[in-house]
Amino acid sequence: MSLPYAIMALVTLQRLAELVIAERNTRRLRAQGAIEIGREHYPAMVLLHASWLIVLWLSVGGRPVNLVLLGIFVVLQALRVWVLAPLGARWTTRIIVLPGLPLVTNGPFRFLRHPNYCVVIGEIAILPLVFGLTLVAIAFSFLNAAMLIVRIRSESQALYGAAA
Repeated sequence: MSLPYAIMALVTLQRLAELVIAERNTRRLRAQGAIEIGREHYPAMVLLHASWLIVLWLSVGGRPVNLVLLGIFVVLQALRVWVLAPLGARWTTRIIVLPGLPLVTNGPFRFLRHPNYCVVIGEIAILPLVFGLTLVAIAFSFLNAAMLIVRIRSESQALYGAAA
């Protein structure tokens, strides 16, 4: 297996594992009385991220790998762990709110309201650039920005109230 495909395999496996964890956490939170916000935009978000991976899989063959940018992508993965760890069993790919549960305020949440989205912005831009796919990075960064406008608005209202 070539390096580009090995990188894609690892990223895809990571995303699939995250979906399994997110689904388990979602079921547990719902069983405790949590509610989902923004359900209507969730399929579009899944389609965006799946399309990003598919386009990358179809485009990386035979391309050189920029090791500096790959290193930045690896750092983003460490930041992802730093973001997800404080959330623990509360982390999902959906906006799931358990009424009465206090907001997480440790780790990166001391500095940012939505630190995971900062990581996702970096990932969507950097991974295509690892393979020299500038147009893919630009196109999906714009699509992701449009999605995040909707997503962050929904999440902020759910977590911080209508004044957010």
